[in-house]
Amino acid sequence: MSTFNVINPATEEVLATLDEDNQQTIQEKYNLVKKEQAAWAEVPLTDRINCIRRFDQALGEQIEKLAGILSDEVGKPIQQARNEINGARGRIAFFLNNSEKWLQDEWMVLDGATKERISYEPLGVIANISAWNYPYLVGVNVFIPALIGGNAVLYKPSEFSSLTGLAIRDLLYQSGIPENVFQVVLGGGLVGSYLLDLPLNGYYFTGSNRTGKIIASKVAEKMVPCQLELGGKDPLYVTDEVADINQVAAAALEGVVYNNGQSCCAVERIYVHEKVYDDFLKSFTEQASALKIGNPKEEGIDIGPLTRKEQLAFILNQIQDAQNKGAELIAGGYRLQQPGYYMAPAVLSNVNHSMSVMKEESFGPVIGIQKVSSDAEAIDLMKDTSYGLTAAVYTSNEERAEKILKQMNTGTVYWNCCDRVSANLPWSGRKDSGLGSTLSYTGIRAFVQPKAWHLRK
Repeated sequence: MSTFNVINPATEEVLATLDEDNQQTIQEKYNLVKKEQAAWAEVPLTDRINCIRRFDQALGEQIEKLAGILSDEVGKPIQQARNEINGARGRIAFFLNNSEKWLQDEWMVLDGATKERISYEPLGVIANISAWNYPYLVGVNVFIPALIGGNAVLYKPSEFSSLTGLAIRDLLYQSGIPENVFQVVLGGGLVGSYLLDLPLNGYYFTGSNRTGKIIASKVAEKMVPCQLELGGKDPLYVTDEVADINQVAAAALEGVVYNNGQSCCAVERIYVHEKVYDDFLKSFTEQASALKIGNPKEEGIDIGPLTRKEQLAFILNQIQDAQNKGAELIAGGYRLQQPGYYMAPAVLSNVNHSMSVMKEESFGPVIGIQKVSSDAEAIDLMKDTSYGLTAAVYTSNEERAEKILKQMNTGTVYWNCCDRVSANLPWSGRKDSGLGSTLSYTGIRAFVQPKAWHLRK
């Protein structure tokens, strides 16, 4: 069996060497969960929910240990690692409180000769191919409702967050989830491709658009659900009607750099009305330059290292491309001369849509800020993308915000906020940002299939 290393992006040291799965081991794990899934589906729903309740409690009890593992392997500042786990617990609470309601049988007709009802049955064995940027948050979106719904799960964490994936597995087992209902598959893209060859009953992927399209095309002939949570190039527009430009700049900056910009719904383009552009740019740049960069295990750090070394080169190339086309780099934009994949957040002005930084997903600490003269111009630029994940508007005029946001072809829109996910609302992308929906009641029923009952005595 081959192995792979888990690298600490803050130090470039090897954290662990793990065995990588292969076709044979994956087939064996599939056989185990395939055999056990039917028995798990027969476990009463309340008992399955109670297993997840114990898992949630364990997350709270072990948060410091788990946050430390997460910070070590992906470079997330320790407080942001704690925030992620607490955020995941909030989503789990939603599933604990709402699954019975949305999974119970529904009687549609009780009168007359034929009664009619709908029941909800598990899909079977599903693949959860997860991401490294928020392994708890994007993971619980899938494996929690899948397990509650009676499915078995082949869970593939990213190779960049494998230790977290193993920690999740161990806590699920300790909480009463049978080992042969949740199996972890470890390794890189080739290992993930082996999952596509299995006769699974659903595929749920979080990651890049390129990989998502490969998965969709490969599993299309299986005629099973395939949900894809992909990337974004999310715009934010600051109108000339804002009460506090410094506060807006602070909110926008957090949307850009939280988790080092490594978020699908991070703010990746900013458009600012010409009447407030200079004030916004000054405030934004000053606040960006004051961010504290350093060891993610230290308290009070805003920016840790990027998780992937390759992303550094990609972002620096975007910055160079923008400068070559007339953009001005007014803050950051350079790699820190020290071990680790550290980069000072980059702020670019005088940008336009001929530059890749305004068109291609960056997934890192870089932002272009473009001046606009009207809402119409801002709307045209916001819509000039193949992605459709989120869009945000800052204005004190609610009617103006509604008018703008209704024109956004995105799964989520924000008024006076950004980079936000709520378990109460569906999380879905349009166009190149993906297919399907997690969270909300739609994310509970995404892991079951309806059966129509016609009952006549």
